[in-house]
Amino acid sequence: MAEYLPDYLIREQMAVGALVIFGVLRVLAAAFALRRGWHVALVDKAGIAAAVLYCAPQIVDLLSHAYLVSAATAELEGKVIGCAIALFCAPIVSHKLGYE
Repeated sequence: MAEYLPDYLIREQMAVGALVIFGVLRVLAAAFALRRGWHVALVDKAGIAAAVLYCAPQIVDLLSHAYLVSAATAELEGKVIGCAIALFCAPIVSHKLGYE
């Protein structure tokens, strides 16, 4: 019989992964935008678009396989929470580092 991870562990793993990915991505994008002279609003919009694309497979799973809701829901919740925290806190870090 296969061992399965509980939903809270899946949710935590997805949240930490998204937090690290989008936190680092946002700070690097702000540094790159500063060198190129781009507006910070463009970086924010690109970060939101990347977060939606990152969460898209779980949204499709949730909409197409309604009977297997548990795993897709836990992954989607974790990714959304991690992306939201990263996209909220990363501009603060970028500002403290002097990129904004």
